[in-house]
Amino acid sequence: MNGIAAPIVAVEPAPEQVFWSPRRRVSVVMVVYMTGEALEQSVRCVLADPLVDEFVIVDNGSPGRQTAMLQALAERDRRVVLLTGHGNVGFARGANLGARKATGEHLLFLNPDAFLQPGCIANLVREIESRPSPCLVGGRVLNADRTEQRGARRGDITPMTALLSLSRLARLAPALRRYEVHWECDAAPDAVAPVPTISGACFCMRRADFESLGGFDEGYFLHVEDVDLCWRVRRAGGQVLFHPKAEVIHLGHTSQASPVRVEFHKGLGLARYFRKRSEKPVERLLAWLLSPVIVCTAVLRPVVWRLKGRAA
Repeated sequence: MNGIAAPIVAVEPAPEQVFWSPRRRVSVVMVVYMTGEALEQSVRCVLADPLVDEFVIVDNGSPGRQTAMLQALAERDRRVVLLTGHGNVGFARGANLGARKATGEHLLFLNPDAFLQPGCIANLVREIESRPSPCLVGGRVLNADRTEQRGARRGDITPMTALLSLSRLARLAPALRRYEVHWECDAAPDAVAPVPTISGACFCMRRADFESLGGFDEGYFLHVEDVDLCWRVRRAGGQVLFHPKAEVIHLGHTSQASPVRVEFHKGLGLARYFRKRSEKPVERLLAWLLSPVIVCTAVLRPVVWRLKGRAA
């Protein structure tokens, strides 16, 4: 187990609270691919929560030891449903496979290096019960030191806001502050609040809402599919909500996959997202012209990290 996670992860069972009658079934969907040691602890946190009726694990191709662990887990815990043998189909398609297999009325999507804290699922499900459709509720994603993680709640991501935010001009120039897309440095709200975009590391939706939107767009292989889903929820007249008391600790950067490959797919996803949401001819032209710049910038990031001595 990663040493950094052991002292901060809560694995004791969360107190079960029933907020509805009859109780809706909750299915957790997790897509796994070369996650590393964090996976075992993440799985334990899920199974420690009494509100989890079903745990669908979509294995996109784990190393041998982890594959054996997941198979043994599925054999001894009837809540675990393991999907294997389909290869690395990407996160969006893998998550959709898991959602179709799941039987719960509520779907909770969780990263395999994220650790549910007691009460997280209860808070998310309780909040979504009273909201009109479509609705998506994201948890408060924390770093190992319990500071809020970058990307946990964000503004509307457009080519303009992305450019001004990445260049830090939005944070340095007061007149451009409204273009800053990362809100983790702002004080967290006291109660559930609407936001344009939440993190896909931990969020909950009604199955009916997820299906009505067509699930994740499988044109994304890795990254940005969560941004796209939030945008589609809002475009359909629904709400994207941030829950400050539904906490999950997300290690991040635990994947054993190449950082350059990961960032390449992130760049492709962001370029696709900007093209997809472009409506006017000028916007579409700009999105296409920016696409190679976005991809190249993304690929260069891990190179810069290495030069600066920063772990990817």
